[in-house]
Amino acid sequence: MITNIFNAMIKPTIEKIKIGSKDYPPLLAHIPDPPKVLYCRGNKTLLKTDCFSVVGTRKLTPYGREAAEFFVRTLSQNSFTIVSGLALGIDAIAHKTTLDVHGKTIAVLGSSIEDRYISPTTNFRLAIDILNNDGLIISEYESNIAAADFTFPRRNRIVSGLSLGVLVIEGNERSGTLITARLAAEQSRDVFAIPGNIFSPKSAGPNSLIQKGAKLVVHPDDILEEYQNLKICLDKTKITGRNPLENIIIEMLNINSPLSIDAIIDETGKEAQKIVATMSLMEMDGLIKEVGPGKYKINTK
Repeated sequence: MITNIFNAMIKPTIEKIKIGSKDYPPLLAHIPDPPKVLYCRGNKTLLKTDCFSVVGTRKLTPYGREAAEFFVRTLSQNSFTIVSGLALGIDAIAHKTTLDVHGKTIAVLGSSIEDRYISPTTNFRLAIDILNNDGLIISEYESNIAAADFTFPRRNRIVSGLSLGVLVIEGNERSGTLITARLAAEQSRDVFAIPGNIFSPKSAGPNSLIQKGAKLVVHPDDILEEYQNLKICLDKTKITGRNPLENIIIEMLNINSPLSIDAIIDETGKEAQKIVATMSLMEMDGLIKEVGPGKYKINTK
């Protein structure tokens, strides 16, 4: 029955994106254990946008639902692509709220992305809605792989690895949500958490993260302020290079910043001498600036 519903809505076109290809997401390529291949259905250009993850418990409270809708609505309307795992609870609310405000969302699965393996089945219609609204569904698992206990922790590193930051909304002190937060910290991603009732087990996870250094947030602006220098908040039409190579470097720094010269050389595949010379001229022109030993970002002045 599910297969018939799906085939009536959208064709199961699957694309493979290998690490090192121009379509592979730059942020994900630099995590400790990036997937060698991503299997994609939908709008793969979202992999090159400013992604932000929203994760949390499957068994959410009314407070968790309201908080998720409030934060996701604003983040999506500020041009973030919302990433989550299509699970029940907070994940589903994150995807649905994004679609409600006509935003863009990516669902990362712990299974193959063929219709019969999309799970949970109760979110199958949500998967269709994501694909029918210019969203994206991805996985590192090839054909005919069903979700299992071990696939979800592996999936979580992709959720955080795609993203500039991760927002945790409700979760027990021992849960997959906290695995995602730990992976995000290991990947040098920003970790945000919404505090909750000290007597609610569902608040134990984010409250613990805050104690350990995650940023406490009570309003979406608390997150947006962290990224005010990103291209989503600036008129980047004024920042253009004099040649195609300069524009490639500017685009890379817009997506993932700061970057080292070595990372830019690896990503572009250009000769080191040419990259160094080009970036020296860009620095002289005020397009980029050094913000650490050998690391550069767009000069927002």
